[in-house]
Amino acid sequence: MRGLLRHWPTRLALSLIALLVIAAIVGAFLYRSSAIQTDIVRMANTPPSRAHPLGTDQYSRDLLTRILSGATVSLSVALLSVVLSMTLGTAYGLVAGYFGGRVDGLMMRLLDGFLSIPRVLLLIAVLALWRPVPISGLIFLIGVTGWFGVSRLVRAETIAVRRLDYVAAARALGTSDVRILWRHILPNVAAPVIVSATLAIGNVISLEAGLSYLGIGAHEPQASWGSIFFEGVAFFAGNWWVVFFPGVAIVVTVLAFNVLGDALRDVLDPRHLHEPVTNEHLSSRAQRGI
Repeated sequence: MRGLLRHWPTRLALSLIALLVIAAIVGAFLYRSSAIQTDIVRMANTPPSRAHPLGTDQYSRDLLTRILSGATVSLSVALLSVVLSMTLGTAYGLVAGYFGGRVDGLMMRLLDGFLSIPRVLLLIAVLALWRPVPISGLIFLIGVTGWFGVSRLVRAETIAVRRLDYVAAARALGTSDVRILWRHILPNVAAPVIVSATLAIGNVISLEAGLSYLGIGAHEPQASWGSIFFEGVAFFAGNWWVVFFPGVAIVVTVLAFNVLGDALRDVLDPRHLHEPVTNEHLSSRAQRGI
């Protein structure tokens, strides 16, 4: 944690993510009463004001409420689909890298076939046929099409780890393959998976926003940032806030997760485990008598 919080961009990214999670959990309930206005005609497309900090949309709905509720959908889709994809990719890569031989060859050729299919085009085709798609279905589709890259990463790490002495010692003691994978190999390949998962969250948020913008992602009444952006494009000429604020939310969130992923990569990389010796380190050691 000390290495992770060393730089101010990482601290800012963590603060933004924490604020976003809190807003997604409690913000929608706090602003639920102002979601729909009684005067639909007069309160439609109202610019930002004290009563409505981010303005209202064409249906007189408070935009701040919409963005807070959209944060719940966007984050839920991103987190759950990434958990699913990382689980599938890690299991696939562990099995292929540990057993090797024909098993590895067959699994990698099958993976090459999966990688030859463009992910975005596959999602567009499936979601266009399956409309309206529920949130659970969207999470499942994004999750089962996003594990291919991490499986290759885990396989390479597993091949390197399985040759180490402690794995050979565990195998010589009669430890089962399942226990070796779970207790000895998985903890040592978890670091790149964590980094990939953090970066994947930002990518999935962008992907879900793009799908919703095309009208094949999240839909009413569970609107995401992408669907809010899509609904506001038709009124962008005179009501810039309907598009601007959801777009800012997407950009800031993706940027925060990317910064956090880069920081985790630096901290968890074995080449960065030892901090360089500086004058501050020397003075602190001298004070402790080292």
